Amino acid sequence: MSTGIGFDEMSAHGGNCRDPYKVLQDWLKTAPPELLEGRRQEAELMFRRVGITFAVYGETEGEERLIPFDIIPRILTSEEWGRLARGLEQRVRALNLFLKDVYGAREILKAGIVPEDLVFQNPYYRPQMNGITTSGDVFVQVAGVDVVRTDDHDFYVLEDNLRTPSGVSYMLEGREVMMRLFPDLMQQQRVLPIENYPNELLATLKSMAPPGAPADPSVVLLTPGSLNSAYYEHSFLADRLGITLVEGRDLLVREDVVYMRTTQGPQRVDVIYSRIDDDFLDPLTFRPDSGLGAPGLIDAYRAGKVTICNAPGTGVADDKAIYSYVPDIIRFFLKEEPLLKNVPTWRCREPESLAYVLERLDELVVKEVHGSGGYGMLVGPHATAEQREDFRQRILANPANYIAQPTLSLSTCPVFADGGLAPRHVDLRPFVLTGRNGVTIVPGGLTRVALKQGSLVVNSSQGGGTKDTWVLSE
Repeated sequence: MSTGIGFDEMSAHGGNCRDPYKVLQDWLKTAPPELLEGRRQEAELMFRRVGITFAVYGETEGEERLIPFDIIPRILTSEEWGRLARGLEQRVRALNLFLKDVYGAREILKAGIVPEDLVFQNPYYRPQMNGITTSGDVFVQVAGVDVVRTDDHDFYVLEDNLRTPSGVSYMLEGREVMMRLFPDLMQQQRVLPIENYPNELLATLKSMAPPGAPADPSVVLLTPGSLNSAYYEHSFLADRLGITLVEGRDLLVREDVVYMRTTQGPQRVDVIYSRIDDDFLDPLTFRPDSGLGAPGLIDAYRAGKVTICNAPGTGVADDKAIYSYVPDIIRFFLKEEPLLKNVPTWRCREPESLAYVLERLDELVVKEVHGSGGYGMLVGPHATAEQREDFRQRILANPANYIAQPTLSLSTCPVFADGGLAPRHVDLRPFVLTGRNGVTIVPGGLTRVALKQGSLVVNSSQGGGTKDTWVLSE
């Protein structure tokens, strides 16, 4: 794995356009800047009309702002996507088996493959899940796996998001905008569709219905409410799936059966697509001060009367310490070699790794084990001496709370900026659906882009943007 100049996905730095981008390049040669600027403004207007916003913490003008959307697509060949999809399926299958084992026989812990303390002292470990048999033995019905490409042209998994992965609404809305603005270009490129994602998601959720549920089970989406930063996505998905968007106060539990309050009286609920953190699901089981969930919900879940997707406790498998063991998890449960690589990771809980990291803080990216959204991290080469020293003290105070990785040279794709094209770093979040009938992955995913020149931070919560991801049919 090299960490030099990032791979340019359009030209590969050789000056010659790569094959999947040739149609786009030819189109761009004939498109004047004022045409692209007009399309950019149209895209912004479309996003503004539908109200796609995200919380940007620390911004002085307010927490909510429009998601920046770039009109130049990212393009993958069918071969590239096929290789990536096979690796994603393998990875999510293994993580589901790991979760089943952690809350069951714990064979991987007995074998010493994963240290017990990383599980039992993990803040996302839920002992209430011990011994629960999930529907179809699936814990993670919806996974968002963050993938990066580096200057060796290969894909690496950067992070597994297994609790409440977000961003799919931006993927779908971005595609709709591109279909309206560039229909001829998309037809020339023969872009594989993603519009069936809501149908695939609904089919996955319904397949998880508990025993005894009707042939057409009742599914709801549980949201924390309108103040949540991802509330737009919650309402968007409920609408697209044709299911009811509910808050905890809309649910009641009687004799371990969950009901939704309606104007026609209580209606039984079979499957809950939860977008609430575990701690707030049920005040009788987790946080007693929570008003976001429904009292008795976990008892109904343990009784097998309702399915919660994703299952409580999945967070134990997606922190950054467990991440470093995923290749071993794949080998243990599937008896296969990983198809997708991990980014090399040093666990500061190990003395040799700690010494290595402390000597190279100016070279490495250091992350909190349980951090997310680009927060709680140090990008060594871009940090000041004072920031590095501050992080050194944090690490020494609690080494087990940190891991370190090389500063990746993320691949770049062109964006339309300041009236012209410019390279910007990107990652990719494909969405992996797992139900009783297997794994489904729509071709593409959410490409996130660091809109600031030279920045490696793509998170929307810190000012990154998105772009459409085109997977070609041939």
